[in-house]
This record gives sequence, C-alpha cells and structure tokens, in this order.
Amino acid sequence: MNSLLSIRDDVAVALAAGDPVVALESTVIAHGLPRPRNLETARNMESAVRNAGAIPATIAVLDGKIVIGLSEEQLAHLATRDDVAKVSPADISAVLAAGLPGATTVAGTMFAASRAGISVLATGGIGGVHRGGESSLDISADLAELARTKVAIVCAGAKAVLDLPRTLEVLETLSVPVVGFGTAEFPAFYSRESGLPLLHRVDTPEQAAHLMHVQWELGRLGHGVSAGILFAQPPPAASALQRTEMEALVTQAVESVEASGVQGKGVTPFLLQDMARRSGGRTLQANIALLMANADLAARIAIAYSATRSAFLP
Repeated sequence: MNSLLSIRDDVAVALAAGDPVVALESTVIAHGLPRPRNLETARNMESAVRNAGAIPATIAVLDGKIVIGLSEEQLAHLATRDDVAKVSPADISAVLAAGLPGATTVAGTMFAASRAGISVLATGGIGGVHRGGESSLDISADLAELARTKVAIVCAGAKAVLDLPRTLEVLETLSVPVVGFGTAEFPAFYSRESGLPLLHRVDTPEQAAHLMHVQWELGRLGHGVSAGILFAQPPPAASALQRTEMEALVTQAVESVEASGVQGKGVTPFLLQDMARRSGGRTLQANIALLMANADLAARIAIAYSATRSAFLP
C-alpha cells in the first residue's frame, strides 16, 4: 500500500510523532460546491484546522497515487478541472490504475485516511440511504465504510436530501455509534433539527476523544464492535434553516431530480444545487458554515485524542 500513497511531508512528520492530523474529503472541492467557492472553502477549512492547532490533510487521487495532504497547487488543480472522478472505495483501484484525477468521497477518504494512520475526518454531511432506497437499494458506501474503518467522522448529520430515519436504522444495524456533539437530536445538515433523537451525546472534545479510545480498545480486544464513530454537530445557528423550510426545499428538489432523469453519483450534487437555487443561495451559505465549524471541531477532537492516546497504548 505504501507504493500507492503519497503523504505530504508535514503530514508524515506529524503522524510519525503522534501529533493531531485531520483528514478532509475532496468531493466538496470537485463536485460539492460551485466555483470559485469550492477552492475558497477548501483553503478556509484547512486554515480552520491549522488555527485550532492540528495539521490538515485533504485527500485525493492524482497521477496514480492516493495523495494524503494536497499541496496548494494540487488543491487549485482539483478545483478547476472538469474531468475529476468521484472516488468511493469501489472506484479507487480503477482510478489509480488509469492514472486519472479523483476526488474522494467520505468513504474514499476514510479508506485512505485509515491506511495513512489518520483517526479523525471532517466533512459536511455523510451519505446514507437515498429516498426510495428500500426499493432501489441506493445506499451510500459511507455507511459500510464506517462499519469497518477505524476513523471518527465529524459531520452535521447526513445530507438533508436523504432518508434520515432509514440512514440511522442502517447505522444502528451496522453497530456504528452515532453521537451528538452538544445535542441529543440528529442534525439534518442544513437544519439543526430532524425530530430524530440520539441515544448518545458528548459535549467536549475530551469526551469525544475518550469515547474513541474506548471504542477502539474494545475492537483491539476482539469485541467485534464497529470500527468507525460518527460525531454529529448541528450546523451554526446563524446560518441554519428552519426544519419546515428545509423539508419543503427537499421535496421540491426531489421532484426536480425525478423529472430530470439524473441517476447514480449525480443525484446528490443535483439535489444540493437545486436547493441552493430555490433558497437564493441560503443552503450554500449554510453548507459552507457547517463545513468550517466541523473542520474546527475535528481539529479540537484530534488534539484531545493525540494528547491522551498514550494512556491507551498497550
């Protein structure tokens, strides 16, 4: 695997020293946000991680390598190309073999981060069960990857356009802990409320780090628990949408995608773009705000985890 990884020097040094590193996914750059906000947001997320005291590592596939920690030039390159593949774990080998540029999804970023030794990942919202997924079986690889990969994800819940109750049911079936950060309700990406209660909650980065240690110590002891953890933080109140408004936008966006005939990996970007248009850009502002907040929180959790990990080493 080492021959397929290219780790930026400062990231490699931090990992070797046990210092905090935060993985950042790159689909938000290539597929999730419009230009030029995509590159601006990617840079700002990295700055948020650095300002909190950790090292950012944006992950992508370039020139036949999984790049752990894009350079400034690579970030700009990914943000301006039109031929960037959307890379989930099922796609990594083919994209690597072809030497194509690829932006990693949450699942793809988890896969790569774990191979590099990174324990914390920041994103906006994870994928999940699509509406109608009980018939189409359209379920994001993010859920399966959480069940087998030892990475903690900091997010604002699952993307609002998904079937949130079924997404939580699948996560429970896969034994993935879904833990509210400062909340007892599963956030709905653009909205702080979903009406879906959570059983578990932490309120500080130190509590989150302790949970990570306990979870992975159980795994080391062969308990058979899920490898991944999901920390769900509500989006910032100043930019969040009310639940009723968000649900109306989602309904309209779903009707639009059904009429358009868009399928597969293009569905979620289409839905998010439709909602941004209908809301006059408010969903885009909420998306950017929650990405920044999650990057900051992920850095603080990574710092707490790094500071206490020696107590849990065998």
